[in-house]
Amino acid sequence: MWATNLKVGAVVIGTIMVYTVLANSIPQVQSEVPEELTLGENVTPEELAAAGEQIYAGAGACTTCHGTGTRAPNLLTDEAGTGAIGARCADRVPGQTCKEYLHASMVTPNEHVVEGYLPIMPDMSRTMSGAQIWALVAYLESLGGTITVTAEDVRAEDAGTGAPTTTEGPNVVATAGGGPPTESMDPHELMSANQCLVCHRLGAEGGPIGPPFDGIGNRLSADAIRRAILEPAADTTSGYEAVAGVMPANFGSMLTGAQLEALTSYLAGLK
Repeated sequence: MWATNLKVGAVVIGTIMVYTVLANSIPQVQSEVPEELTLGENVTPEELAAAGEQIYAGAGACTTCHGTGTRAPNLLTDEAGTGAIGARCADRVPGQTCKEYLHASMVTPNEHVVEGYLPIMPDMSRTMSGAQIWALVAYLESLGGTITVTAEDVRAEDAGTGAPTTTEGPNVVATAGGGPPTESMDPHELMSANQCLVCHRLGAEGGPIGPPFDGIGNRLSADAIRRAILEPAADTTSGYEAVAGVMPANFGSMLTGAQLEALTSYLAGLK
């Protein structure tokens, strides 16, 4: 009997070891805990701009395209002799103030695409709160211009256009750290929430900017797909060199580990 128990124990231990090695081979991605910037009801333009600067360099992933002057308009310094974004924004669309133009460029980005650039800007209200967007507008206005965003703009934001904005009591909260835009595990919902189909085509949906998802499982292994999501600049698909680096590199914080594996598995199965 003891020999049989020993064999059974060995099999159990061996099985546990195999699955432990397998589990450790899968990248463990944990979403960052959002850092909340609490802004008083009498928040100053300078405080809004400071919050926006943190979002611009962090959760907004704005530096992926903006600031280089090649993939999207340069927002941090001069653009083709027209000055910094805060100085030129009021001249972009007739009838729109600087504040109105900057806000519209984030929530309806393809209405007015700057000449010479592709329509690759996503709708930021899908992944950012109204408070975050207004803080970004304030920061961009400060770059060569005058900040006209006020706390009233933040409070008046339609909660249905983005993540919920806290305006109860004496504080307005802007989340600066990022996090999953959806808790769903459904691959289609994940692609929609993270705006993957803005650039990638899947069947009759999506855009032609990045490599299509159709048949991606024939071209890339699951490991390669996972790496492309987490480190999009690591490899460039032949024929898409002109848009190399356009894909944001913050999906490690936008997706949970389980969501990443669900999306990777789905894409790998598209033969």
